[in-house]
Amino acid sequence: MLQRHMTQPTAIAKEQNDQNAVRTILIGTFIVLLAMGTRATFGLFMQPMGLEHNWPREVFSMAFAIQNLVWGLGAIGAGMMADRFGSARTIALSAVFYALGLVGTRFSTSVFDLYLSAGVLIGLGQAGTTFAVILPVIARTVPVASRSTAMGIASAGGSLGQFLVVPTGQILIDTYQWTGAYWILSVVLAATLPLTWFLRGKPVAAVGQQQSMLSAISQALKHPTFHFLFWGYFVCGFHTAFITLHLPAFVTDAGLNASSGAIAIALIGLFNVFGSFTAGKLGGTHSKKKLLAFLYFMRAFGILWILVMPTTTFVVYVFAGWMGLFWLGTVPLTQGLIGQIYGLRYAATLSGMVFLGHQLGSFSGVWIGGKVQALTGSYDLVWWMGIALALIAAALCLPVNEKPLSFGLKPAAA
Repeated sequence: MLQRHMTQPTAIAKEQNDQNAVRTILIGTFIVLLAMGTRATFGLFMQPMGLEHNWPREVFSMAFAIQNLVWGLGAIGAGMMADRFGSARTIALSAVFYALGLVGTRFSTSVFDLYLSAGVLIGLGQAGTTFAVILPVIARTVPVASRSTAMGIASAGGSLGQFLVVPTGQILIDTYQWTGAYWILSVVLAATLPLTWFLRGKPVAAVGQQQSMLSAISQALKHPTFHFLFWGYFVCGFHTAFITLHLPAFVTDAGLNASSGAIAIALIGLFNVFGSFTAGKLGGTHSKKKLLAFLYFMRAFGILWILVMPTTTFVVYVFAGWMGLFWLGTVPLTQGLIGQIYGLRYAATLSGMVFLGHQLGSFSGVWIGGKVQALTGSYDLVWWMGIALALIAAALCLPVNEKPLSFGLKPAAA
């Protein structure tokens, strides 16, 4: 009888933990869905805003490049804030920046206004509403056995947002013009604020470990694997940002209609729902570094396809589906390796630092894309660069050391 009474509270506590984990996954995924989905619509605004303000494509490329750079730098600060003060405050503050950035972009009348709103404010907003902060929250909430799968679900949510929000964004632009579309998107982002309450909390150190944040950062920076992950993520950012911003323009340059570009971006998101979930699922039972190398390697074939084939609707859609399979599957694998190797105590901080590599790649991809197109009238050179970088990233993944680092041990001895 006594044993029955002792096991009942344990069962209740386990059920409550399971419910909390499911709720965290759903809310975190939903916020990522809206944040990433809204980000993927920016290429749709390039043509109507450019026509109204007489801004060339290079202006938007620079604004998007600034956004990605600020996002990367801001992710480090957001990660530190989440680790020290809690995730809910960080996510809420970032959501406010995001909404204000969308409103500011709506009222931009000069290039400087655009850089400040679409570049700086939205970049700060994305820093705390996307993967670098939210995935560590999910990781520390779920059991170790389910951690990689849970992060795969959240990453798939970002892709589902791309599938759902991009066509919705095009409909909003067609129905309410680009000015009205920005208003609606800003209200939707602001509506996530109450949900952040359910993501409150901050990580705690493991029993017997009192490692400081500076010590954790120093240990990671001395570890070669951290740099392999950083530069591999650079390539991921180069690919995804260049394609997200410039694919709609590439499609219209080839004589196809604008809706084809929007559908292509949406298809990337749809196929990556499967791709991200599968990558996260496999990451729980297989070598994450080998899976990462495979994803980067397979991207090269998709880019080669759209480069050598005639630009038709069929070719563009096949490219979108192929790239979608390998799009954000890098996220749960990279984030999973960070938690696996360096622990969860400062996972948000270290994730933000690695994510800076992703955003440096994003900055390079969107800026080089706009510059090359302006100088040559074609994106061909950038596509070839994308193939070369995919192969380099695959090679960088192979020497990654997946063994966990022990606190107090030198990285070389791990």
